[in-house]
Amino acid sequence: MDEAAPLEAGAGTAAPLTREDCGRIVVNVSGLRFETRLETLERFPDTLLGDPGKRSRFYDPLRDEYFLDRNRPSFDAILCYYQSGGRLRRPANVSVDVFGEEIEFFELSGEAVVKFREDEGLIQEEEEEPLPSDEFQRRVWLLFEYSESSVPARGIGIVSVLVILISIVVFCLETLPEFRDENRRNFLPAKDVNDTRVESTDRSPFTDPFFIVETICIIWFSFELLVRFLTCPNKPGFFKSVMNIIDIVAILPFFVTLGTEMAKRRGRGQQATSLEILKVIRLVRVFRIFKMSRHSRGLKILGRTLKASTRELGLFVFFLLVGVVLFSSAVYYAEADQQNSEFRSIPDAFWWAVVTMTTVGYGDMCPVTAVGKIVGSLCAVAGVLTIALPVPIIVSNFNYFYRREAHGDERLADRPAEAVHGQVQIHGDAPRCEQRRCLRGEDAPASRSTATASTRGVEADV
Repeated sequence: MDEAAPLEAGAGTAAPLTREDCGRIVVNVSGLRFETRLETLERFPDTLLGDPGKRSRFYDPLRDEYFLDRNRPSFDAILCYYQSGGRLRRPANVSVDVFGEEIEFFELSGEAVVKFREDEGLIQEEEEEPLPSDEFQRRVWLLFEYSESSVPARGIGIVSVLVILISIVVFCLETLPEFRDENRRNFLPAKDVNDTRVESTDRSPFTDPFFIVETICIIWFSFELLVRFLTCPNKPGFFKSVMNIIDIVAILPFFVTLGTEMAKRRGRGQQATSLEILKVIRLVRVFRIFKMSRHSRGLKILGRTLKASTRELGLFVFFLLVGVVLFSSAVYYAEADQQNSEFRSIPDAFWWAVVTMTTVGYGDMCPVTAVGKIVGSLCAVAGVLTIALPVPIIVSNFNYFYRREAHGDERLADRPAEAVHGQVQIHGDAPRCEQRRCLRGEDAPASRSTATASTRGVEADV
């Protein structure tokens, strides 16, 4: 009886308890162990650590812990997110792009990501635009909208860039003296010179070589814009896009000029008014250079940087205006007693203050008195400080967008691009949201790429 008792006790011994049974959990992040309560993680059940099914892939039964080969300094902020109920702050020793990858890996909620971007002064990601449902429209849309989506799309992009360059070259060559005089003889009305009526030449502007080249360029621009509009999945939103507005502005001057010239030839327009309109319209043609941003990754990064730095640029302009008013007033009163002073009024001194604060210094206006020179020196020093204040933030934003673009290329290079309906390949400059949509198209095969994203490479190791 005495020997049977231990056997019965051994048979009835329960299995050893784990930390989760005690309501605690240990997370090992690259060798650094963090211990917290299970209920803390369960506050956010849709995240990686809050979902038992998702975190089970990283469980190490030998050590009774979850092992994650991730960035250790970032996990302090990630764990604080669970403990504080959703507050997220990037550690000072972690870069923005690395911390963004950690947020994506741990699948934190969208509100935390939005708040994180607001705190960092970054713009929000572009909203996903739906692809056309029709297969043919989808192919044409990718062909004209994303120059890196396929080899034919690259060819169309090269043609478009060449046409833009030709149009800009023609715009510049028209202003050369020899060509400008010829155009003036074609477009200007007849004048009275010494009581003698001088008739303008009968040569039609429609036979001018510059006009012919311009017409060919406009035909291509119009065709490109029309095709994109017809295949666009969101017709109302098409005209809200900045790039599409630039495309419309690029071709509008040609048709206005053409209509003005035809009305003038029919005697329905006033010559003076037509000339003033032509001057303004021809100036608008210079905006065609912004069409290059559709095909230039560098210009896109610059545009996003300026958009993200709007607050800093506004602050810079405000400080500049304050300095201009302050120093222009000071230099005016400092030079007021001088005869033939170049600073005849405070508004006249605005120009001097601007070029001095921006350290340009053309020298067309300069103080001559001792007090005026002191004011000028202070103005130059204040200008250097004013310019230096927002520059680090703008440079930081530029580096962020540049690294994000480069990191996107690396991820796409590691992932073999699948075909949409077996033909259209997505990689390179196309937005990542469009790439994901194309790679998981409804009619595409259900198989996924064998290569995993860099932020999930640890899953394969575990």
